[in-house]
Amino acid sequence: MADRLNGYRILILETREEAQFSRLLVEQGAEVLQCPMFAIHDAPDPAPVEAWLTRFIDKRCDDLVLMTGEGLRRLLKVARRMGAEQAFIAAAGRARKFARGPKPGRALREIGLEPQVTTEKPTSEGVAEMLSRVDLKGHRVGLQLYPDRNHSVLIGAIVAQGAEVDTVLPYVYDAQAADANIITAIDEMAQGRIDAIALTSSGQVRRLVEVARAHGCEARLREGLARTPIASVGPVVSDELKSHGLRADIMPAHDAFFMKPLIAAMSASLSKAAPRATVSSS
Repeated sequence: MADRLNGYRILILETREEAQFSRLLVEQGAEVLQCPMFAIHDAPDPAPVEAWLTRFIDKRCDDLVLMTGEGLRRLLKVARRMGAEQAFIAAAGRARKFARGPKPGRALREIGLEPQVTTEKPTSEGVAEMLSRVDLKGHRVGLQLYPDRNHSVLIGAIVAQGAEVDTVLPYVYDAQAADANIITAIDEMAQGRIDAIALTSSGQVRRLVEVARAHGCEARLREGLARTPIASVGPVVSDELKSHGLRADIMPAHDAFFMKPLIAAMSASLSKAAPRATVSSS
């Protein structure tokens, strides 16, 4: 599959695994325009995160629910600073681990652990559905949250099963820092300088639309997306596109909704025609 994207200019909005996604595309010959949707920072007040880690190590959680790989890596960073990294990994190893999609699973494998269960649907609703099928009565559940999402329904679903939930939010988003780059990316699409945009989360779709509306350029965004093939990592992203009157042109098949299958689907689709961005600049 090497060089199947040679000459194609791909716009990616991935924030948490931007470097990995970019590298995989470059390996196929693509030119990558990176436009993270937001900057990620450690929680501004480390005290609640440190207190959670201390409880997790000392009191032991029966279950650990990881919503993002970024969250686990940030927890490890704080634990390392506390001198408790190995104690945290050991405590995580003793807990039954649930992962929201493949990214937390990859982060676990980086420290020699594996999730016992991974959601089929990488959403909060998918996590709630997954946990409804296991016995949580009397359990202490460590729940790693992520920003800009109301998790009350998920927390309520766990509590309703008779469990005690201990939540932690180890990082925050800085959205405004990325607005200028997003506007530039919209202009690049509208001017025909992008061969495809690759979307890996429903939040990326919402953020694109929100920024365009806030800056009075939603029509230009829609113009750009109308002339740019849209690659969706899976049905959750495709449904979000549909809710905004947009469409997914490219999507992996066979329930393989990850980065590598997405790149393979893009390669198969885009290689049938000459790079449009190259043509427009000639």
